[in-house]
Amino acid sequence: MKNLFLFFLTALLFIRCTSNTEVDLIVHNAKIYSVDSSFAVHEAFAVKNGIFIDIGTSKDILKRYKAKEIIDAQQTPVYPGFYDAHAHYFELANLFQEVDLNGTKSMEELIDRLQKYQQKNPDKKWIIGGGWDQNLWPGKAFPTKDSLDKYFPDIPIYLSRVDYHAALVNTAALKIARLDSVFEVQGGLISPDALGKPDGLLIDNAMPLVSKHLPKHDEQSTLRFLQQAQDSLVSVGLTSIVDAGLNDEEIDYLKTFYAKGQLKIRDYAMILADPSQIDRYIKEDLFETDRLTIRSIKLLADGALGSRGACLLEHYHDSPTKGFLLHTPEQFDETIKKLANSEYQVNTHAIGDSANRLILDVYGKYLTDNKARRWRIEHAQIIAPNDFAKFNQFHIIPSIQPTHATSDMYWAPQRLGDDRIKGAYAYKDLLEQYGKVAIGSDFPIEHFNPLYGFHAAIARVDHSGYPAGGFQMENALSREEALKGMTIWAAFSCFEEKKRGSIEKGKDADFVILAKDIMEVPYEEIRNVKTLRTVIGGETVFQRSSQ
Repeated sequence: MKNLFLFFLTALLFIRCTSNTEVDLIVHNAKIYSVDSSFAVHEAFAVKNGIFIDIGTSKDILKRYKAKEIIDAQQTPVYPGFYDAHAHYFELANLFQEVDLNGTKSMEELIDRLQKYQQKNPDKKWIIGGGWDQNLWPGKAFPTKDSLDKYFPDIPIYLSRVDYHAALVNTAALKIARLDSVFEVQGGLISPDALGKPDGLLIDNAMPLVSKHLPKHDEQSTLRFLQQAQDSLVSVGLTSIVDAGLNDEEIDYLKTFYAKGQLKIRDYAMILADPSQIDRYIKEDLFETDRLTIRSIKLLADGALGSRGACLLEHYHDSPTKGFLLHTPEQFDETIKKLANSEYQVNTHAIGDSANRLILDVYGKYLTDNKARRWRIEHAQIIAPNDFAKFNQFHIIPSIQPTHATSDMYWAPQRLGDDRIKGAYAYKDLLEQYGKVAIGSDFPIEHFNPLYGFHAAIARVDHSGYPAGGFQMENALSREEALKGMTIWAAFSCFEEKKRGSIEKGKDADFVILAKDIMEVPYEEIRNVKTLRTVIGGETVFQRSSQ
């Protein structure tokens, strides 16, 4: 009897010890910002098959489950995976292989970087780069091809401005493009020299005259470059991105790479559409897998403020031009009417107050069941006072990039004047209209680190803390609003709030662990906070070796 009793006791203990539900991962002893509807903070969660299956206290989660992997977060903060609501994946991948001209302070420094690049890459048939900004140079005048021709008379050069809405090319590139005269380009400009010949500066729709001749990467090189870029993105906590405008070839590459499991970061890809070909695009079915979604069309209404291509209601404060639309109002009207009768979401790049007014009004003209459609304005950068209410009236999502405010604040007032600048980068005003803002970086135009955008949104200062007191602080966001903008609201803007964007039961287990709590640390520390671990679908895709 004694032996039988011991047997049953041992069996009972064994059952109790092994009855805990098996899961893949437990994170405990953490400060978990769920970013759910109540913005609750928890201690632990369990993950199985890439999904959050339970959230609660460390004691309860460790008692209920046993896991293949257990992470003691040691009281570090955990957030939903960061979601960049407006980015350019291929352009970042390409820039890593090209000449990075970001931060150059003069044409001389630009030439120096080109020379060093050529020395390291003597076999390149073109020199391609991006990131220059004449607003950082003495005199702030646009560059011409003269200096490029002096130092690079034979090899063709193509250099995108920081906003990718202008390019500087040399004579060798113009010859390949057979571009030896100035003519009118709808939605663009071939800048003339004193003799009326192209001076090397191309703006907006004039850029493809040369860019179509640039050498293309093969499939394997493209994959390698995208994987390299992905490594950088996950190292700063990004788990999802919105790929804001891709051509047919890029879309096909993504479908191939994701089908083979060769990319991990989640990608909500927009098709960059030419209005003249819109019938072809809307015949295609929507496309959705676990990691890749294609259900939106991107239109380009105008150019950029820095290159004076943004379309304004009145002349620029510093130049007798209003900028220009990239297509006619009639083309936008016809295109958006067709898209309103399709299943596609529409997301339109609009910088100037005239472009924003046009797109808002045409959206409102044709949209029915506006709340369900979730159409977006990308950038919503300069809004006339009477047009803010249209975001509420027509239920249009403002897709914003807070680092644009702190990058442009040095020269934007000169472009717009004291009155019009008040309606620019007005993120709080936009939030109050729609109730949500989707926050992105627009990388590689700005840095891809989402904490830079978080910092810019709440502090409205640059990396050095300038200006004291912040730039137009009436439009700063709270920390909670900024975190929502780069998680749950970004997911909402892509119809994905039920799958990701917060740490809740049944959602994808995408999360990031940071070394410090961005909801509490002083402003000046935010940009330096390190990512300790990034997890997508329960899989660790980045882990810092040391703090």
